[in-house]
Amino acid sequence: MTSLMLKEARAAANAVAAQFTQNTAIYAELGAKLRAQPPRSVVTIARGSSDHASAYFAYLVMAQLGKLVTSLPMSLITLYRSPIEAADVLAVAVSQSGQSPDLIGPMRYLRDGGATTVAMVNDPASPLAEASEWVLPLVAGPEKSVAATKSFITSLTASAALVAHWANDEPMLAALKQLPEQLALASVQDWSTAFKIFCDADRIMVLGRGWSHSIAMEAALKFKETCAIQAEAFSSAEVKHGPMALVEEGYPILIFATRGPAQEGLITTAQEMRARGARVILAAPPDVAERDLTLFTADVPALDPILAIQSFYIMVEAVARLRGFDPDTPRHLSKVTKTN
Repeated sequence: MTSLMLKEARAAANAVAAQFTQNTAIYAELGAKLRAQPPRSVVTIARGSSDHASAYFAYLVMAQLGKLVTSLPMSLITLYRSPIEAADVLAVAVSQSGQSPDLIGPMRYLRDGGATTVAMVNDPASPLAEASEWVLPLVAGPEKSVAATKSFITSLTASAALVAHWANDEPMLAALKQLPEQLALASVQDWSTAFKIFCDADRIMVLGRGWSHSIAMEAALKFKETCAIQAEAFSSAEVKHGPMALVEEGYPILIFATRGPAQEGLITTAQEMRARGARVILAAPPDVAERDLTLFTADVPALDPILAIQSFYIMVEAVARLRGFDPDTPRHLSKVTKTN
């Protein structure tokens, strides 16, 4: 029987196509506003997978627009009542349900303080959407599996589309139009060579860097959620500052070496880890000869992580079932999490 997680992951391409059809005008309008009235800084507000999508958004904004982005510790507002200055700030909240009080409260506070507030949310009628000035619907459609897939991918594409319109980046805008077709191709990449390694693992390290770090964090979370594997994500630049001590003979490490300035260092890290006895699984584009898993590529490198996580979702769903778990109903978890 096909799991809901697999069905939903495979539906991401159609969801992204629908998202672009529905939202292009609002992306363009908001992008023009941000060019005309540039914010002095940017904050993101999210939890879980949505926070990983926020990290991708943050990296794109800092790399392409030069604006510093902070992931807001929401307890500063919800618990500590800190007097955060909100004037001329862009606040972006990312959520599947838009129900959690610790997202809604800070967005209301920041909006009241003069921030431009944007909700990337799958439910445009949610309290989070109502609390925000701008709403960018994810258009992922119903998602019943506890493990988010298509809603995460549509969070990434919404992030990329907003940044592309804000920066008026014509190559990225053109590349985004090709993503639905490329996502469909990425969803049929054969990553079965990694099944045995991950099926036998009780711990995994996942590495990325730059714009691939966000999907390394998401992959580690999905290993935990669906496979009950103790997985931790690190930047390849940070792994030598302590986590290296964990590496021993046969230690499994998944490395996302997507294209871009960080790729060479990620490939070098794979070589170094292999020399230390680790069982490295290198996910890289076809031109990287030493790869173990092939990454489908977009028309611009900054979009490659979106295709990489699409292929990963298909693989991790299969690993979960091979390990005897139902990927749709991870133990102790529910679809909507509400925290204060």
